[in-house]
Formats: sequence, C-alpha cells, structure tokens
Amino acid sequence: MIQEKYSDCLIDWLSDLGYTHCFFLAGGNIMHLLHSASQRMTCIPFAHEVTAGIAAEYFNELNQSHEKRAFVLVTAGPGLTNLVTAIAGAYLESRELLVLGGQVKTQDLATDALRQRGIQEINGSKLVSNITKVSRTISEPLPELDFKQLVSVGFTARKGPVFLEIPLDVQGGSASHTFTRGVDLPSTLPKECKVDQSIFLDFAKCSRPILLLGGGLSRRICEDNYSKLQDLNVPVMTTWNGADRYGSSEKNYWGRPNTWGQRYSNILIQQSDFIVAIGTRLGLQQTGFNWENFAPAARIVQVDIDSAELQKGHPKVSEAVCLDADQFLVSLLDFLGKNDQVNVAWSNWLEFGQTVKDKLPLSESANKPIAGHINPYDFVIGLSSFLNSSDVVIPSSSGSSMTVTMQSLLQPRGCRVVTNKSLASMGYGLGGAIGACLSTTSRVIHIEGDGGYLQNIQDLGTIRRQRLPIKTFIFSNGGYASIRMTQLSYFNGQYVGCDEATGLALPDWRLLANSFGVNFYEINPENPFDPEVISRLNSADPEFFLVPISQEQTYFPKITSRVSSSGSMESNPLHLMTPDLDPVLFRECYLSN
Repeated sequence: MIQEKYSDCLIDWLSDLGYTHCFFLAGGNIMHLLHSASQRMTCIPFAHEVTAGIAAEYFNELNQSHEKRAFVLVTAGPGLTNLVTAIAGAYLESRELLVLGGQVKTQDLATDALRQRGIQEINGSKLVSNITKVSRTISEPLPELDFKQLVSVGFTARKGPVFLEIPLDVQGGSASHTFTRGVDLPSTLPKECKVDQSIFLDFAKCSRPILLLGGGLSRRICEDNYSKLQDLNVPVMTTWNGADRYGSSEKNYWGRPNTWGQRYSNILIQQSDFIVAIGTRLGLQQTGFNWENFAPAARIVQVDIDSAELQKGHPKVSEAVCLDADQFLVSLLDFLGKNDQVNVAWSNWLEFGQTVKDKLPLSESANKPIAGHINPYDFVIGLSSFLNSSDVVIPSSSGSSMTVTMQSLLQPRGCRVVTNKSLASMGYGLGGAIGACLSTTSRVIHIEGDGGYLQNIQDLGTIRRQRLPIKTFIFSNGGYASIRMTQLSYFNGQYVGCDEATGLALPDWRLLANSFGVNFYEINPENPFDPEVISRLNSADPEFFLVPISQEQTYFPKITSRVSSSGSMESNPLHLMTPDLDPVLFRECYLSN
C-alpha cells in the first residue's frame, strides 16, 4: 500500500492516458491539482478560461494520433461558468475536451434547497450535464481504473467533453490504494463491423457519384489512403470539418458544398445520383435549410457513428449506416480498387464537373471592388498561394471572415484546417490558434474579424508570453459585418449595435498589438502581398496583420432566405444561390439529362 496525495495520483493517471499539457487559470479551489500538474506536465496559464478551453479543443483535434493531449483546469464558480462556451463548442463538434474543475470542500457543498454554502460554489456537474458526455462530482477518491474509464469516454466513439468536478478536500486528501499504474483499459478501437457490399456495388454502377468526406474521418486514414482517393474516378467533396482531408488541387476535388459553400460545389452536388456521405451528420449547414430539396435525384448513404444522427429525419437518407467512418472508407476504397464493374460514365461526370468549376470562379464579379479596401475573397485566394503542406489554418467560427475563408481557401494536401462552425461563437479563432501553435511546430495562420477578435482579446497576451509565432489576419470592417448584412437585408438598414456609428467601440489595433508586444502591419490594398508581408509570414515572431475591408463589402454567393407571411424563414435550395446566374450560364452548368 502506498500513501500519496490524491491529486498526484490523478495527474499521474492522466499522464498514463497521454495527457502532456494542462491549460489553466489559477484559483483557490484547484490549488492541489495545479500544484500536482505543475510538477508533472507542461502547464500554460491563460488570461480567460474560455480561451484555455478552446485551445485545448484545437490542441487535441490536431493530435488525433494521441502522442500528446491537453486538458483544462479551472476553479469553481466563475472558473467553470467562463468555460461553458468552450465546452458547448467541443460538444457540438464532437471533439475531445477534458475539464477538471475545482470545488469547495465536501462539507461545504450546498444540500437540499440551498443555493450556495461554500464560497464560489455552484453545482458545476449539473450546470454542464447537457453539453458533456460525462459530468460528475467526485466526492470521494475513485480507484484508478474507474477514473481512467470516465476520462476515456471523451475520446472514444463519438467524442465529446468530460467534466469532472473535484472538491478541495478530495484533491488534497491521502489516497490509500494499491499502486496499479498502467492498468489496462477496455479497447478504445471501434468494433469490427461488416458493411453491406451491395451498397458498394450499387455505387460502382451509378452515373453521377459523389464521395463526401466529413470530419468524422481521421486525417491519418485519409492520408494513408490518399493515393486511392487520387486514383478514384469519383468526385471528392468535403464538409467544413473535413476540409483538410483532401487537397484542393486534386483533379477529382469538387470543393465544399454548404449554405455558404462554393457555388460550383452546390450546383454539382444537387445533380448527383448517388452520394456517400462518410463521417458527417449532414446538418442544416451542409444540406441547406431547405433540406427537402437537398440532392433531390440522389440516393444518399450516410455513414455516422451516432445512430441519433441517422434517425433525425433530415435530410432524406436512403441508407443509414451506423459505423466507424474510417472503417467504412477503407472498405469502400478497397472494393472499388478491385472491382471491374465501375461505370465508364464517371469520366464524363468528372469532365463535366471540371467545366462547371472553370465557369464559376470562387471570387465572383458581384462583389464589386471598393477603392482603398481589399476584396476578402481575392485576399484569401491570394493567401492560399503562399500556403504549404505543413501549415495550419484557423478561420474564425462565425461571420464573414469564416464564410469567406471556407468559400475561397485553396488548401494544399497536408495543410490542416480547423474551425468550430456549429456553435458559431465570435472570437473562437484566437484560442484555436493558440492551441494549434502549442500542439505543433508548423506555421499557424489565423483569420478573424475585428468584431469577433474583440471577444477574446485578452489572450493576445498569452501569444506574447508563450512566444507563439501565430500569423493573425484581422478583417477590419468596423464591427459585425454579418449582423450589419442581416439588418440591411431584413430591416431596411436599421442598424443596431453593429458598428461604431451604432454604439460598438473598437480599439486602435496598432496600439493594442504594440501594447502586448506583438508586431503590427497594415495590409496595403494596392499590393496586399508585398515583400514585407511575405517576410513577416515567414518570421519566427507573432505577427498581427490588419486587412482593410469596406463596410459596404458584399458577400456573394450565398443562400438567400425570406421572411414568410407567418414570420418564419424560407430558404432556397443549395443550387439557387444569390445573385442568380445568367440564364445561359445557368443552363451550361447543368447536364441535359
């Protein structure tokens, strides 16, 4: 028997599970856990808990091979409430996020009808129970295996947050236990499942196939099977979460269909007769809000590990396959590689798709140039030409900076792209970029809007303190561009709280960056990628670039919605993006049969 402080045991067990980093904001109710972690792990302090949580989510998302993991350590009360946005984001995107929360001593916990007994006490496990896979208060020391099993729930099957709240006296108490470090856990590998081969055979016989790769597919499996995807005579599309599973320069790459997708991608997916969607929940952003008219002529096979996603009722799915996405993709590619019954019409389909791509540029003429400002679509396309295969791109998670990036980015093979679009929380990119930079030695490029960046501005200091060479591009359009567009479109330009004129205060970005000790440079609209920008892109320092975008900038193409007479919203299907195409061009983008 070994007498040891329980917090030491917990951190040792996390180390066994591959955790190497602790992101935290110090507080009294985590003092034992923080002391133990500081002796055993790389501990990174943050200025705000939400940034720490987002950083841990992105850190883990970029380390799917699990050679290292990060968890978040927050104190009771405001430490947890500040973190709720990050927990919700990781839950909606099905990403690993372990949170250890402090709590008052067990004798100070409120009981019965009491709102609070201990200082800063709040019922944390109940608070986040609906946005976690596990949410539990550990009121007495758990054995090693029990604790590890709770933690492992977060990174098995459909991933998601785990919150474990540990009272101060439990953290600091003695743990009398049989020392069994390295205890075996049940296998975290998905069970081997056989796929109905008739699906593969029917897919091989169809005329207009599309393979849609989602974020449920691991980067490793896609890279291991990359040559098979290249050789496949089938169009490959990706979701936003799966954006980096395939390179944009491949001959059979057909982009990212979405409510804010590329126009050519949306038009082509609507003409498919057979879609195999692997590792995607086919949410409303993917299918459009008018989901009844998503790919109307297609047989849709959806592959997802969560049966609830397969049973939600939208879109209309022909076959719902509850299976690990990696297993399904490998089986499908093996079948198609050995089968000689592949339809020869696929070549015609690919050729047609290329003609549509050529006719519909990513930067559309509907977005007129504005003197003294930069067209953001042209800017992202230009930035893409300087990307390499080891880069990490972190778009923001809401607003025009994200939608423009996801519509225009041309990612090379190997370049990783991570965003969190489900919660669509402003300011998410800053924490994501920090987590990405702490997880890899690759160059990290962060794109954010000025209004969104304002949300988590305090952790610009974390970039400076940790000497993180993040390249941040701020789209400076004087506030909230997407909110401004909504108020223009639906309320005749009655603007409220979206810019300086309507009450929003923005900082002097040069002064702000300099006050944190971060290099600042304003992009020249006449020469956005001048030698100075290129030099700073390749520097070893954090760089803050201001990209001047006009408040009058338009953001096309997009799916237009209307307010019906009943007050509800009605949306166009994916292929009918605004502005309308010239009728002759529209007909040229559709097969005659």
